[in-house]
Amino acid sequence: MSPRLSRVVLVTMVVTSVILVAPFTSARADSSADPGAASYKSKCAACHGPDGSGDMPMGKALKVRDLRSNEVQKQTDLELTKVIAGGKGKMPPFGKKMTTEEIQSVIAFVRTLKK
Repeated sequence: MSPRLSRVVLVTMVVTSVILVAPFTSARADSSADPGAASYKSKCAACHGPDGSGDMPMGKALKVRDLRSNEVQKQTDLELTKVIAGGKGKMPPFGKKMTTEEIQSVIAFVRTLKK
């Protein structure tokens, strides 16, 4: 597959994921009630899914971790902050796109997703 076609496929998957996420976001992700949920919905849910499972076309393609898993949930807030701010693997860094407070609120929301 050519690099241009790969980019088109990737962009198509991202757009499709965003379209698919919107109708299925949970009441828990109500942005008026929880700023962490709002940030998660806008920046994370396209890949990690509204429930954190990663069961989205983009999440499956990128083989993202299930945020509800013990492996993720046992990480400290500092470890999760480093991943969110600095990126990891194919996950882009959000340190320049999100404030420290936004990152902390997303981590607090991710903690509510625990299995």
